[in-house]
Amino acid sequence: MPALTISDFTPYTDEMLALLTRLAEIESPSTDKPALDHFGAVLAEELRALEAEISVLPQAVAGDHIEAKWAGDEQGAARSPILILCHMDTVYEIGALARFPVYAEAGILHGPGVFDMKGGIVVALFAVRLLRQSGLPARPLTILFTSDEETGSAASRPLIEALARQSAAAFCLEPALPDGALKTARKGTGEIEIVAHGRAAHAGTDHAQGRNAIAELAAHILSVQALTDYARGTTTNVGVVSGGTRPNVVPDEARARVDFRVAEPGEVERLQAWASSLRPVLEGCSVEASLALNRPPMPRDAVMAAAFARAQAIARPLGLELREGSTGGGSDANFVAPLGVPVLDGLGVRGNGAHSEREHMLINSLPERAALLANLILEWS
Repeated sequence: MPALTISDFTPYTDEMLALLTRLAEIESPSTDKPALDHFGAVLAEELRALEAEISVLPQAVAGDHIEAKWAGDEQGAARSPILILCHMDTVYEIGALARFPVYAEAGILHGPGVFDMKGGIVVALFAVRLLRQSGLPARPLTILFTSDEETGSAASRPLIEALARQSAAAFCLEPALPDGALKTARKGTGEIEIVAHGRAAHAGTDHAQGRNAIAELAAHILSVQALTDYARGTTTNVGVVSGGTRPNVVPDEARARVDFRVAEPGEVERLQAWASSLRPVLEGCSVEASLALNRPPMPRDAVMAAAFARAQAIARPLGLELREGSTGGGSDANFVAPLGVPVLDGLGVRGNGAHSEREHMLINSLPERAALLANLILEWS
């Protein structure tokens, strides 16, 4: 019999829903520091009610991060802490609520950020609340609420990695896969920028003297797209192309920004080799490419397989048969996996439609996932 069951959390469903609605109605786009800091201040009040030791970590451009800690009791204090990862930012700009309001209907809550990932924040808060109310043996616990996950976690990555290295495991409250499965593999993410240079000239009177940078770039667009290898789990996508000033001017510069996703660490080296070997195809032009890896791959290795098996064993007495799957999107769990620290991702709510006006979450997943998280914290060895 688990220490806390789903039935223990079910009476709190309406309260969980009310808090999630309140948090979703506080807009917190990644690009708006004042809005994020306001959201963080509201969240800090919720954490103080749980008697957390709170540190507000100032950021110059991104929103301030919040670190909440509980030291554990006499029985648990000597154990390594559990790290829970949440992010406060969403992809929706201020004003999204006017056209996409938060509302509940037929067991589903709709609204910006309810699925990705303010639902996960509520799950974490109530898991801690009932653990503390129960008086069960408590181990040290840290919850990190970051402000820049949706834009790549540039400001929060060093903190995530430092806390993970000190932890027995990291639990990421990103939403589950649509069928409720945890995410045991994620692709690494990054970007390639290609810049082509030519020579400007009048397109009518001096065309032969020009060197068209867009024409140079076009050849490399086809080349980089051809690096996609579905068998290896690698995709490249030219998503932004820019160049030129006017139709009657031979363009002297053109750029392309390329998103790449890799399932295997070695694929980054293959893409880097392509970028380093780039040479112009048109006489009088030049070209260079730069590659930046944002998140390393999170492969389903032996550590991941063992962590998932442990989670399955903890979930079964709750009446939950956990499934697993992979995704092409990245999360802060990508930073933890290469450290060899056990990490579980997708422990947040069930639903779908992230990053769109179809975003929604299943209300009955709130007590279910809170019970799962509470028992993972309690029973993780």
